[in-house]
Amino acid sequence: MELDKTDRKILSLLQDDATLSLNELAEAVNLTTTPCWKRLKKLEDQGIIQKRVALLNPDKLDLSFTAFVMVKTSDHSHEWYSQFVETVSEFPEVMEFYRMAGEYDYMMKVLVKDMPCFDQFYKKLVNSVAGISNVTSTFAMEPLKYTTALPLGAS
Repeated sequence: MELDKTDRKILSLLQDDATLSLNELAEAVNLTTTPCWKRLKKLEDQGIIQKRVALLNPDKLDLSFTAFVMVKTSDHSHEWYSQFVETVSEFPEVMEFYRMAGEYDYMMKVLVKDMPCFDQFYKKLVNSVAGISNVTSTFAMEPLKYTTALPLGAS
């Protein structure tokens, strides 16, 4: 889909504050509410806007221990992959989960309260799926940048 400047502005505004009313959004992009609503509907129908959510402060919820977990496996069958993805996707501590190219096969970002909670997660992970040959974890000491806003640019 080709996005024009107005679509990009709408998306940028919503990334910053998804609680903007239709009137506020329309005014910010110099449209009346009906054309603005039609653009929003089109962006939603095409899956560009997937959903609108509240971003929570993990520190305020005592979830400030971030680990990056890299996994290697010797089993690259579709069956193992499907079971691994299904199992890991059910762990609420896993915030992000990727299949990787390079030294490790999979990487996940894990958010928990502290090291004992991470140890529980680790044990649950390695005991949930057979065929994991190596698990390496690194721990974030300080977040330096975090955003959910996609770099829309002007293209």
